[in-house]
Amino acid sequence: MSKIDSHQHFWKYEPVRDSWITDDMAVVQRDFFPEDLAPILKSNGFDGCVIVQSDQSEEENHFQLQNAEGYSFIKGVVGWVDLLSANVEQRLEYYSQFKKLKGFRHVLQGEPQRDFMLRPEFLNGLSLLSKYDFTYDILVFPDQLKFVNEMVARFPYQKFVLDHIAKPYIKDKTISGWDSDIRALGKFDNVCCKISGMVTETNWNSWKPEDFDPYIDVVVEAFGADRLMFGSDWPVCTVAASYEQVYGIVKNYFSNYSASEQEKIFGENAIKFYSLS
Repeated sequence: MSKIDSHQHFWKYEPVRDSWITDDMAVVQRDFFPEDLAPILKSNGFDGCVIVQSDQSEEENHFQLQNAEGYSFIKGVVGWVDLLSANVEQRLEYYSQFKKLKGFRHVLQGEPQRDFMLRPEFLNGLSLLSKYDFTYDILVFPDQLKFVNEMVARFPYQKFVLDHIAKPYIKDKTISGWDSDIRALGKFDNVCCKISGMVTETNWNSWKPEDFDPYIDVVVEAFGADRLMFGSDWPVCTVAASYEQVYGIVKNYFSNYSASEQEKIFGENAIKFYSLS
């Protein structure tokens, strides 16, 4: 069985471009490269990982593809492409030559227009992804889930995965509203969900493993073991927890599940979703 971390990042830190890394996140205001992650993956028993974009540019794609070419443990890249562009299909055609480029993501959570994903041009871009066998990672906050449901309903044959369980307000112990929207999203069988990014949504200095249980309960009920995948969100997670702690939260939660269910969540589902080799 291969163990895959379905969600992590690398960057060459640039303060202006990476302004989302605020001063309270000083611990990650530096470069993070494959050689930093390799020993961490190995010590936690992981065979590989999927890089996800953190900058919305095509330069980002080439940077991450270079990383992937240089290191065999990097199994896939989720890049960025301008889905609003009139020539988006040409760009998708271009990117289809790169075997490790598996799909794309847009930072929807940061868009002032909360239903940005329902813009006609964006929907047009999304409609072309399946033609080139590209996946789509959904990055949103809970207030956008109702629009995500509307978006997903239009594309029954597109492979979608929800990042970071849509960042519920774990810090406030708020679950109402988010839970019903997650259950609605789980009804679409072409949508998977990453159990990732949770520690950054709670109190960074005083969280307890059990704080996350009610939220994992909901995604397990909504998606089941066949459509969930573990992601560390390293190095972003390190503002609140070590890699070992993040892995431990999810590993302990599923410790009583069958071996085959655990294998799915910690590798097989990511391999299948992203068509990793």
